[in-house]
Amino acid sequence: MEKIIIKGEKRLKGEVEISGSKNAALPILTASILTQGWNTFSNVPALRDIETIKKLLKGIGIKIEEGESVKINADGLNNYEASYDLVKTMRASVLVLGPLLARLKRARVSLPGGCAIGARPINLHLNGLAKMGAKIELKHGYVEAKAKKLKGAPIFFEIPTVTGTENLMMAATLAEGVTTLENAAREPEVIELASVLKKMGANIKGEGTEIITIEGVKELKSTDHTIIPDRIEAGTFMTAAGITGGNIKIKNCNINLLDSVTRKLEEAGMEISYKDNGIIAKGNRPIRSVDIKTLPYPGFPTDMQAQMMAFMCFANGTSVISETIFENRFMHVSELRRIGADIRIEGHNAIVKGVPDLSGAPVMATDLRASACLILAGLAAKGKTEISRVYHIDRGYERIVEKLSKLGADIKRVAD
Repeated sequence: MEKIIIKGEKRLKGEVEISGSKNAALPILTASILTQGWNTFSNVPALRDIETIKKLLKGIGIKIEEGESVKINADGLNNYEASYDLVKTMRASVLVLGPLLARLKRARVSLPGGCAIGARPINLHLNGLAKMGAKIELKHGYVEAKAKKLKGAPIFFEIPTVTGTENLMMAATLAEGVTTLENAAREPEVIELASVLKKMGANIKGEGTEIITIEGVKELKSTDHTIIPDRIEAGTFMTAAGITGGNIKIKNCNINLLDSVTRKLEEAGMEISYKDNGIIAKGNRPIRSVDIKTLPYPGFPTDMQAQMMAFMCFANGTSVISETIFENRFMHVSELRRIGADIRIEGHNAIVKGVPDLSGAPVMATDLRASACLILAGLAAKGKTEISRVYHIDRGYERIVEKLSKLGADIKRVAD
């Protein structure tokens, strides 16, 4: 086990390069299941979740070669089961369900795990596959799905679901006929997956809107693709500039994918501009309090809620942060209180009263974005903050300690 130790009150400045998007890479890697030949993917981040999906793919007979890019060949696909040992660690592993069912006519996938931030049921995935003709059974903690041939169908999501949209979109590419996904997720990562599938030969229209139409084709071919930068990592570094009063150039990112985050940071008093394929983020004092409500894209992302909460701990006034996506995504609140934050929970709302200072203390990360939240708080707190259970951070941030160090943070990772 390791921990991260931070000595706070260092003003961050300099340049940082954003890594490839984890949430885009995961479904794109699983889409290889649908193809023949070698796929080549560049800008794949070196993260624990990416390693998990690679192990899962190798376990079902897929060849993977790694170097500057990741090359994947599914010609030898010979296993339709994704085991509990891997799926329990990462919910996104369920993304193999749709492609396996479309390619092998059968799939057996463990019910997923991942961060403990809510139930996040996959019933919307299963209902959609059933409408496409799959026979679905839940046995011994596994989803068992069979279909002689998936058939296109109209599918309506009761709530937008990113992985549900991605799973059914992949399954529909090889289905017979036309599938429409209504109330579909509109996230940039969904658009990115659709772009890759179309390069593979899929017939998809409407990605980025609430209605996606997929007309099935007989087969998909391999392709080359470069993964988009991670907008959540970019947003986290923007917030790091704000919370430390710093000045950071964030390279290799698209500010257009961060509209909702940028608006709130500017409302809080930050100066943000776009120059030479990068974001200039400058923090100012005093920090103004702002209210946040997480919503599906293009609303404020739930994956930035915890980081914004850390920022608001230093604001003048009171902020209301409403979490509408995941029911258990306030577990970082108790840890922020340990370092002096004034926060109370009322249902799905966190009432954050800004304080002059936070004081470093031992804290414990409970999930991926909570880890980022505590790191941000530690960067601005007085004294030393020690964060344990930091393995969570490895799931979604590539070399974050190294990147922050280069920006001037007093931060290190040590054996616990």
